[in-house]
This record gives sequence, structure tokens and C-alpha cells, in this order.
Amino acid sequence: MSTATTAGARAHARAQGGTVVECMPTLPAGDGLTWAETIPGGGYASKRLARGSTLQLTDVYGDACVSVLLFNADEPWERLNVADTVKVLWQAYVGAGHLLLSDQGRVLASVTAGAADRSDTFCGTSTLLSNTERYGDGSPQGPTPAGRELFTVAAAKHGLTRRDLPPSISFFQGLRVGDDGGFTWLGSAGPGATVELLAEMPVTVLLANVPHPLDPRPAYTCSAVRLKAWTGTPTAPTDDLWSRSPEGERAFLNTADYLTARGLA
Repeated sequence: MSTATTAGARAHARAQGGTVVECMPTLPAGDGLTWAETIPGGGYASKRLARGSTLQLTDVYGDACVSVLLFNADEPWERLNVADTVKVLWQAYVGAGHLLLSDQGRVLASVTAGAADRSDTFCGTSTLLSNTERYGDGSPQGPTPAGRELFTVAAAKHGLTRRDLPPSISFFQGLRVGDDGGFTWLGSAGPGATVELLAEMPVTVLLANVPHPLDPRPAYTCSAVRLKAWTGTPTAPTDDLWSRSPEGERAFLNTADYLTARGLA
């Protein structure tokens, strides 16, 4: 079908209406969902989520590796701090019950489901240089996009730039740190593995689904991840997670103080 004329271009565009594109969001989400989307390998997504929202990530085929960044949706200079998330809570392997802390000592989100042995707080995501050296291309529009480049594109949709991007946390591909400080890649959590994040304040979430930097396979290997989000309630002082550790409780109190002052709690 020729697209050289306006009529031809219109006919061609309308002919795509029945095409299923894996990376397209499902709109409206329906069934009580606020977000439903599938990100293919080499894809990205972003969304602003209300306080109390649950974001569920599912590794559909067993080869996803989703890197996650979180920002305070109202004041995006407050963002995920991986170092404090690890240091303050005395745990580098992020699984159910872990808190994702900002650089202000507040809880951006809590992990309510997910296996700690298939997460990574050390390596971040891939870069233009690393992917170009390994696969021949790392540009966001290329066949083997780097996570950092996809984050840059996603960030731009929310008025953020490359300099606003901190280190990320990734899920579904794990590693372990040995006594010598070296990394051992553990591979996939398997098809159907799920991670759930509960937004403890209004957040902007950026996601990049690309191969883990330590994945030893020579080919660019990364499969689809399914996203679902729905509204709910944030962690309350009566919930066990609130007071599970003194450091976590302090972070929740910091969050409550901030939200109350802004009329959000």
C-alpha cells in the first residue's frame, strides 16, 4: 500500500488497527486497574502513580530484567537513593518487606512481593558505551538499546534530563556478592515471577527492560514484562511493616511528616 499521498497514508495507518503491538498500553486499563501495559525486551515505560497504588511487574517468559527508578511526583528532585536503600536498612538484596528510600530518608515505595535473590542493587543498568562495545549499538532507537538511554527518553516525558537519573534497582535477574567482592550472576527468576511495589507517596516511575549488564549470553536476550497498577492504601502505622525495624519506622515517620505538611495524609 503506497503512503505517497495523504489518502494512501491514512489507509495504511487505519489498516494497522487490528495489529497487536506488544509494547502498547491497554487503554482504558479496566477492571479497577489504572495502568496495564506490556513492555517488550528493549522497551521502556513511565507513569505517575498515586499514593497507595500497587505496581505489579510480571516476567512473562522468564528473560525480563526490569530496571526501576522512582521520583517524588510533586518534587522530582527527591528520588530513589539506592545507596541509602541498602545502607539504612542493612540489606543489599531487595525483596518483599524492603523499603525503597529517597535521598531525603523517606519511603517512596515498599516491596510487597518479590524474591530478594533475583534483584540487583549493585550494577545499575546498561549504558550506551557498554552496549555499543558488546552488541554494536546502544542507542534507544537501535536494535540493542541500553537501559540508561531508555531512561533518558522516559525521563524527558516528565520534564527530567539525563543528569536527573540516579542509579537504578533491577528485578528478575539476580546476583550474589562473594567474599572476595566479586559478583556471581544467578540468572532468571523464571517465567511468571512477580514483583509488587506499593507507592507510599505520589511517585513517578521509570522502567527499562533490557539485559542485565552481567548477563553472559552473547545475544541481546530480554523478554517481555507485563505491568499492572491499581489503587489502594499505603502502609499504615498499624501494619507490621511500619515498625519492622527502627530504621524503617524512622523512614515512615519522615514520610508521614512530609505528606501531612503538604496535606496529602
